[in-house]
Amino acid sequence: MKQALIFVHRWLGVVLCLLFLLWFPSGFVMMYWDYPSIRPADRFAHLAPLDPATIKFSPMEAAVGAHVEDPGAVRLTTFAGRPIYRFGGRGDSTIVYADTGEEQVGISQNDVAKIARMWTGLSPASARVEAVERSDVWTLQNRVSDLQPLWKFSWPDGQQLYVSEGVGEVIQYTTRASRLGAYFGAIPHWLYFPPLRRNGPLWTRVVIWSSGFATFAALVGMVVGVWMYSPSKRYRYKGGPSSIPYPGLWKRWHMIVGLIAGAGAATWAFSGLLSMEPFPQERADSEQAQRVERVLRALRGRAPLDGFAAKDPRAALAQLRGLAVKELEWVSIAGEPAYFATIGAGETRIVPVEGRPIVALDGNALVETVADAIKTVPAANVSLMDRYDRYYLDRHHAAPLPVVRVALNDSAATRYYLDPKTARIVGGYSAINFLDRWLYHGLHSMNFPWLYNYRPAWDIVVIAFMLGGTALALTSLVLAWQVLGKKLRLIHA
Repeated sequence: MKQALIFVHRWLGVVLCLLFLLWFPSGFVMMYWDYPSIRPADRFAHLAPLDPATIKFSPMEAAVGAHVEDPGAVRLTTFAGRPIYRFGGRGDSTIVYADTGEEQVGISQNDVAKIARMWTGLSPASARVEAVERSDVWTLQNRVSDLQPLWKFSWPDGQQLYVSEGVGEVIQYTTRASRLGAYFGAIPHWLYFPPLRRNGPLWTRVVIWSSGFATFAALVGMVVGVWMYSPSKRYRYKGGPSSIPYPGLWKRWHMIVGLIAGAGAATWAFSGLLSMEPFPQERADSEQAQRVERVLRALRGRAPLDGFAAKDPRAALAQLRGLAVKELEWVSIAGEPAYFATIGAGETRIVPVEGRPIVALDGNALVETVADAIKTVPAANVSLMDRYDRYYLDRHHAAPLPVVRVALNDSAATRYYLDPKTARIVGGYSAINFLDRWLYHGLHSMNFPWLYNYRPAWDIVVIAFMLGGTALALTSLVLAWQVLGKKLRLIHA
């Protein structure tokens, strides 16, 4: 049995050593550099601020002019520097210019050039412009066919911008630094190689199976290492007693590092496997949890346009004079009509139709409102939380605080987190998320509050594990080369 395990571990190591060497060193980079992506905050940062003087049509007039019977969600923002109303969701919306009342029926090349200039501050004439016909390494997370015509702008200073003429938005932005970080981080770590990643099902199978075999190889190696380790030092090495049976330097170091870091390698390979969600996902079946979630989502909903007659968008913007408002949204918050204003740098304001702008809802009052709304749910605890807990936390401290926590005493330990600044659910947990929370985020990212709260404790622990995994991969690579070299020499002999 021991010889069989050694044989399996040796040849799995030969096959997988390069993958381990891709995963662990790239993990160092991913601790501090992410794959380039466009966040909502990035979009707002590059939009022109709303100017009340340019808004000539009300949303009701714009909806009537465009024959929009049910406006649904209503937003006022800008497109290529001009104010627009968006009726409906972002993926299926009707756009009407607020300065002319005309519906946007197409996007011109001139509009694309304006978007590129507003995003980078550089002249589109100085960029190399090319059509993107298929996904490249920076657009692998998008369906390029849904975005075409898609244009890539490349400037001499290294900035690259992808603008979709189909949807009128920037869908990717990179710099030399962000691309370099991705080349050494996310791309090898996620196996984001275009020929492989373009075939989604194949890429998924490769990641799942390689992670599964890597987990098995690490576990077998740990079993072999523990089995062969001799506490009584019955082996001999350089004339003296030894706990390690191997006389060769690289085998000795591989076993030593494996005994120390093997558990980390196995858990990281397994948690990486879980990131692909290979197992069937359960559905939440708690009637209480579903009812509470519906109530919390209803705290911020749509509001009929006639409820805003007392304060039009120009008046709301006038109350926010001095702030670079990038978007106004017509909403109902706690049953009252209000404008939700998004400002640059992630700031927001709530502008009630009856009243002055506020930064956030009063936390204690929101606790009472939520508690009253879900009073039919027994054993529900509602409280204001001003620090992260083990289910709601952020290594970068970007997740909002304070939040209203709604914890249910159900079998799934369901809880929700509500942001007073936006009246939105910003986090949640139940027992069906156990694998994702603890075995993936917990083991793969060391996502634990006692490490996050005392940085650089998290950095030190993760770097130590990465060093151990990298050393294990390097010794595996050397041993694999020795095994293959020996076999090749025998074949040629």
